[in-house]
Amino acid sequence: MKVGIIGCGAIANIIASTIVPEDNNIDIEYFYDNDVERAENLASFANGVAVLDLNDMLDKVDLVLECASPDSVKEHAPNVLSHGIDMIIMSIGAFMDKEFYSKVNDICKKKGTRIHLPSGAVVGLDGIKAVADFNLEEVNLVTRKSPKSLGKDIDEEEVLFEGKASEAVKEFPLNINVAATISLACNQDINVKIIVDPNVDRNVHEITAKGDFGEFKTTTKNFPCSANPKTSMLAALSAIKLLKSFNESITVGL
Repeated sequence: MKVGIIGCGAIANIIASTIVPEDNNIDIEYFYDNDVERAENLASFANGVAVLDLNDMLDKVDLVLECASPDSVKEHAPNVLSHGIDMIIMSIGAFMDKEFYSKVNDICKKKGTRIHLPSGAVVGLDGIKAVADFNLEEVNLVTRKSPKSLGKDIDEEEVLFEGKASEAVKEFPLNINVAATISLACNQDINVKIIVDPNVDRNVHEITAKGDFGEFKTTTKNFPCSANPKTSMLAALSAIKLLKSFNESITVGL
């Protein structure tokens, strides 16, 4: 399987340095970024090809992996999908725009393409998906991040946001993909609280869910990527596992 990447930042670098074609039958060969130098650097490292125009890779790949931004998803996903190419999308916040969600869903149905959304920086999505259609009453996310990861310089804990996921992803488009992922998994605009906390050195996500099934609570404490503190290492690892799963005969979980 030949893969092209949109966005050559921290997540793309982790994925490209981890996936070995000889072991996984996955060849990450084409790289595109608005910053041409960044694409060229990653392509050189991965022994691949940097393209100046995204269209230059679309007749050569089986899958496109997006690692850029919600705006990049909205700009490029319709074109990629219309070419009959499946996608893995990391910037899941783009799908909180209902009009865009409907647009790409229609394209997928017409072209027979699929969009894969990794679990990202949290655990527990299997459970949320399992109970989503069975009177799931309430889902809450409390996220704690260090001041550095949010570009803040403060000495005391501060609540930056409290409201619905759809609003959170608008205010923090590069920081809170987790809220969008959970919302899409359970078909609800979940409740979100974002706290900047100088006492934490990890990205902490606490999910609580209640319904007729009972209730559960998960806490994920992620080390941020050294190259980009806005991104959790687990987000990259979830994409790597998803890529590898395409070659597995037996898969575990939803």
